Formats: sequence, structure tokens, C-alpha cells
Amino acid sequence: GCELTASTKSYTFQVDEEDDSDHILSLSVVCLTDGAKDECNVVEVVGRNHENQEIAVPVANLKLSCQPLLSLDNFKLQPPVTFRLAAGSGPVHLTGWHRIVHREDTSFEEDDDLSEEEEEEEELAPIMPAKKWRRKQ
Repeated sequence: GCELTASTKSYTFQVDEEDDSDHILSLSVVCLTDGAKDECNVVEVVGRNHENQEIAVPVANLKLSCQPLLSLDNFKLQPPVTFRLAAGSGPVHLTGWHRIVHREDTSFEEDDDLSEEEEEEEELAPIMPAKKWRRKQ
């Protein structure tokens, strides 16, 4: 987790680019903590889109008197990602988890060894159209 405040307005989560693993950052809860004022605290996520352009998306608007906590149901992000306190003075605490999926060095030659019979077995049976139901009168 991390905490965003008036003095620390952003936090960047990044991984080693030379790492050959897939990383998933999942944001679960954003909440105001002790010392928060009754003001709007807007938290946004800053990342990059498919064209490598920076984009910022607000994910939480918290206020002590009406919504001090927001559950994001494991909102998945791909690092690097920056969390920024766009409005308010916090403190806002963000929690989540970081999952590392190690890529296995598998050989594609094993897939080529499948016989035609095995390949046919792997195919799914065709989906049949649904029967029409007649209503009895």
C-alpha cells in the first residue's frame, strides 16, 4: 500500500523492465485515514495507453462526511503506474496486491508432436441450435 498526503501527492509503482515476468497490480481499497479534513480528495491513476501516451483517470472521490472509503474490487493495473492525489490534502491510503507471474521457458516443439487424432479430440463438438418450444393452449 501507499499513502498520499499534501506533502506526498504521488506514488509510482514500477518493476524492473528486464524482469521476464508478468506483473499485475490490483488496487482493492482507497480510504481516508486519521487527520483527514472534510474535503474532496480525488485520487487518480496515471498510466500509459496503447499508443504510449500518458493518461490520467480518476478512480476515487472521497470525503470524510459522506464517503470515506471506496472498495475497488481488485481493480487490475499493469505497472508502471502512478497514483496521484489530484485534489484535497489527504491522507489517503491505498491498498492492494502485487502478483508476479513467472513465464516458463516452454518449447513449442512439444505441441508439434501431437498426432492428428489427438488434435481432433481437442476440438469441441459443434453447438446445436436450440429447440423451439411450443406453448400448449
